[in-house]
Amino acid sequence: MSEFFRMRDIVKQYQMGDELQTVLKGISLDIQSGEFISILGPSGSGKSTLMNIIGCLDVPTSGEYILRGRAIADLSPKQLAEIRSREVGFIFQSFQLLPRVNAMRNVELPLVYAGVPARERSKRAEAMLERVGLEDKLYHYPNQLSGGQQQRVAIARAIVTQPTLLLADEPTGALDQANGKAVLGLFKELNEEGHTIIMITHDLNNARQASRVVNILDGLLLEEAV
Repeated sequence: MSEFFRMRDIVKQYQMGDELQTVLKGISLDIQSGEFISILGPSGSGKSTLMNIIGCLDVPTSGEYILRGRAIADLSPKQLAEIRSREVGFIFQSFQLLPRVNAMRNVELPLVYAGVPARERSKRAEAMLERVGLEDKLYHYPNQLSGGQQQRVAIARAIVTQPTLLLADEPTGALDQANGKAVLGLFKELNEEGHTIIMITHDLNNARQASRVVNILDGLLLEEAV
C-alpha cells in the first residue's frame, strides 16, 4: 500500500472568549491507501475536530498535513473545496438528506456541484443506489425510508463522486443494532473494493469492525486501541 496521508504534530486551537482552548495537542498519524481505520474516543476527545481537518473542512493551527502528496497548508480555500468535492465522501450520523427530494436526487447532488450532465448524474446515482441495495427505493423520499435505508442513501451519495476517502462520523449512531451492523458490513465491502475509510466512533464494538483502531483522548492520539 502507498501512503495516503501523513500528519505530524497537528495542533488545533480555538479562541473561546479570553481563553485559548487547545483541542488537538500534537497529533501524528499515517494512513495508507486502502486502509479501513477507526478513530475511537469519547465525546469531547477531539475526534470530530480531527475528522474536520482530515476532510479539509478545517485547517490546523500548526503542524504538517500531507494529503496524497500535497501540503494542505499551501492550498487556497478554493483548492480545499475542490478536494472536499472530488476526493472526500462524508457520511454523518444524522444522514443530512434533503427532505423534499427523493433518493435519486439526494445522491445526484454532489454531481450537480461537480458539473456532471443530467443524464450521467441519473445513471451514476441509480448505480450507486443499486450498489447499496436500494434499487427498489430510487424515488422514495427520506420520510418514506427507515433509518438504515436513509443511511444507505447517504453512503450512496458519499461514493457517487468516486472519492479516494470516505469519512464517516458516528455513522451508526442513529441506527438500531441490526441496521448498524448492516452499515458496518457495507463499509467492509467498500473497503475490499479499494476505498480508504476512516470512521469516527465512541463505540468500541463498532471500532473493532475496522482493520485498525486508534484511540483519541483529550486531544492526544494513542495507537492502538484494545
